[in-house]
Amino acid sequence: MASPAPRVDYLAAFRCPLGGPAAGKPHVLCRGAELFVSTGRELVYVYDQEGRLLTAAYRLPGQVWHLELSRPRRTLYVLCARKGIYGLALGQASRSVSQGDGEDRDSEDSANGEPPCTVIPVDPEACILPNTTLCAFTVVDNMLVTLVQGPARWKVQLFECPRPGNDARPGGQVGEVELSTSSPLAGTLGEPAAPRSLPVLCCVSPPGSSALHGHVRGSGGFTLEQALFGLLFGVDASLLESPVIVCGLPDGQLCCVVLKTLVTSRLSPGDPKALVKILHHLEEPVVFIGALKTESSAEDTHPDCLVALGHHGRILAIRASWAEVGNLVPDLRECRLPGPVLCAACGAGGRVYYSTPSELCVVDLAAGGAPWRPEQPDGGPGGLPSPLCPTSLGICSVVTLSVLSEMPEGGARLLALSAGGRLMICSLALTSDAPCPGRATVANSGQKIKELLCDIGTVSERVSSLKKAVDQRNKTLTCLNEAMNVSCILLASREGPRPISCTTSTAWSRLQLRDVLTATLRLQNDSGFRLDRGWALCVQVLTSSQAPDPDVAGSATTYTIPVDQLGPGDRREVTLPLGPGEDGALDLPVTVSCALHYSLREVVGEALAPSESFKDSCLDEGPPAVLPEQDGICLPLSEHTVDLLQCLRFPGLAAPHTQAASLLGPACDPVDTFLGALLGPHGEPAEPASLWAKFLPPSVATIKVSAELLRAALGPSHSATSLCCATLQWLLAENTALEAVRTRPLSSIQGVAPDGTEVHLTIREVTVTQVCAAGPLQAVEIQVESSSLATLCKAHHAVIGRLQRMVVQQAAQSCSPPDIRVQYLRQIHANHEALLQEVQTLRDRLCTEDEASSCTTAEKLLQVYRQLRSPSLLLV
Repeated sequence: MASPAPRVDYLAAFRCPLGGPAAGKPHVLCRGAELFVSTGRELVYVYDQEGRLLTAAYRLPGQVWHLELSRPRRTLYVLCARKGIYGLALGQASRSVSQGDGEDRDSEDSANGEPPCTVIPVDPEACILPNTTLCAFTVVDNMLVTLVQGPARWKVQLFECPRPGNDARPGGQVGEVELSTSSPLAGTLGEPAAPRSLPVLCCVSPPGSSALHGHVRGSGGFTLEQALFGLLFGVDASLLESPVIVCGLPDGQLCCVVLKTLVTSRLSPGDPKALVKILHHLEEPVVFIGALKTESSAEDTHPDCLVALGHHGRILAIRASWAEVGNLVPDLRECRLPGPVLCAACGAGGRVYYSTPSELCVVDLAAGGAPWRPEQPDGGPGGLPSPLCPTSLGICSVVTLSVLSEMPEGGARLLALSAGGRLMICSLALTSDAPCPGRATVANSGQKIKELLCDIGTVSERVSSLKKAVDQRNKTLTCLNEAMNVSCILLASREGPRPISCTTSTAWSRLQLRDVLTATLRLQNDSGFRLDRGWALCVQVLTSSQAPDPDVAGSATTYTIPVDQLGPGDRREVTLPLGPGEDGALDLPVTVSCALHYSLREVVGEALAPSESFKDSCLDEGPPAVLPEQDGICLPLSEHTVDLLQCLRFPGLAAPHTQAASLLGPACDPVDTFLGALLGPHGEPAEPASLWAKFLPPSVATIKVSAELLRAALGPSHSATSLCCATLQWLLAENTALEAVRTRPLSSIQGVAPDGTEVHLTIREVTVTQVCAAGPLQAVEIQVESSSLATLCKAHHAVIGRLQRMVVQQAAQSCSPPDIRVQYLRQIHANHEALLQEVQTLRDRLCTEDEASSCTTAEKLLQVYRQLRSPSLLLV
């Protein structure tokens, strides 16, 4: 085939979606002098070839996937992603503009070099067929054929085609059939996943059918010769003279449905699988279906070859051929072309034009382009050409293509849209293999100039793509610089107030008819930096282990909360449940650890991803594996321990704003409820805690603290109240009932633990005579009393923890302790050693005794534990 000499005429430039038109669904249609262009955005442009200007633009509510133009109805049908099909009456465009309905200027496009044009917002009422799963459609006469993605299969649905306008209503459904699929569609149950590539839908008619009357170039429809039509679609389609819907699916299947059998399927229902015929399987996504004429014949001017093209370059051509026995059979030929294929179009002379990311090529399927199989003696059709050799046209970056017209001597005018959004007409004229010597130099010079211009366009496209990549990486570097600054200020301020802090407070809430302890975390940004994309607040909730083995760790739950747009001075609050769990138990203490996490994979991965405009949209390629395994930065902020003192509730004195409005406590045990009901009429207390108190003596633990040490720790802020009241307020400082406690001069209080048992805190002043050699010492005794030994241990542990932190803080301030009698301390230590030895002996005895003897041993062990909980030591 002679090499073509293209001439490119640039018409206009349009803005493209992020990632280039290949990331969207570009489309071009021609109706006379009017061109309808979609770049994959939400706009459909109307371009006048004669005036060489944009006349209008329709703004759809979402990304445009497909266009169809019906001349008899003077209607442009638009498929909007995840919305449905919209019908635009073209005759009303000028009238709508003159009336000023929604008239504005596409200022965003104008600022990017695109000529301003009138933008007509499309009314939501223009949606003639709303459907969120609709992926392709075509218009056949007065019918609307759609391809819908179901949860597991594709569906072909047939509707009556309504006219757009104020009275437009979705047409009634005429028929429906499911297509078989070789691989199930990915997605959650009942909800299909978004397709990686859209299917292809077209209408094939037999000669003499009026189904495609009024179709324009670029629409999905064509007519096949009678012989090939009958071989492909069967006798029924030929006898009925019915159009056939051919579907090319993303999994590579090429199947068909006879339209008239689909219409009558509801009247005479049968096996739905009989309505669908699988023609072939390309084993790659189908991107184009068309037809062309491979033989010059005066008898039949209709195309005699069906062509299907896959995304990775596999081309299928089907013709009618003579078998050895003398009958016609379908002859299928598959070849592999350089891919990936972005778009394609069929032209005259058996030529197929197709575009790859690097070039626009043409391949010849006509009889003159390659050797043919021997024909029948009577001049019948022969076979398909031998392996194809595509020829480059010297044009790059074409993402959608349509044949405008055929030129003399085998040339063609192609309407194309480039990756940069440039609309152009490519005039292809075949040059002679032996040019005239006098004109050879001029022709060569012109050809070289055109090649240079084409190379300049290619370089311009690459420069634009590289510029986008550089801008993206600059933004990423800016984000990394901010992350480094935040890391430095947090690591440098480990002592003292932190510029970014996270505080934790607890409160009881009523959720789903039960009380739940919640933790409220307040992330405060007092730094001069902004926490943007990539930052997340990680919260780990670690509960204590209830196992007898101290080496067994408790359970941990981690929450990750994205932190987006947290500027200087901003605060973000998060509330998380702490318990109790499904079993009604709350394992205390609970440690809440907060940290800031910065995801390098989220921020840097996008910059490292391929930035070419033509990356394969059918493959989900993630960023290259150049990031380390630890793909983030973790910066600890705070650690807060929630103990029993913070979880106590005081129904008798709680203020309305500090406690739950209806404090019912945890769920009661059915046995306790039954016993309480029996004892209630006799005047006995009916609560479970009272029952435990009746049958089991309470456990008591005491701690003595030097009054001087407490006054120094509490400071002058508590000088207005007595030392006992101030000590009680200090112990309950992190409880939500603190304000209610402050309003009353209390030195003793009774609360309810999360498990429903009562806890009694008593603070009193005592005098210790045997500790100090100089004389008696004033001390404060903190007594914890509860009927539950487990609750007593948790409360005792909480009090000891507060006192330990207080002693460490006062020791750092170099407070001199009083003169202590060493002999007295030695005696107390010896007594404790004896008690611990007795505990070990009793525990060993429990392992060997029978049930009767073990009860006595257990009682003695409990008495020893009570003595250990009330030592004679004094914290000074």
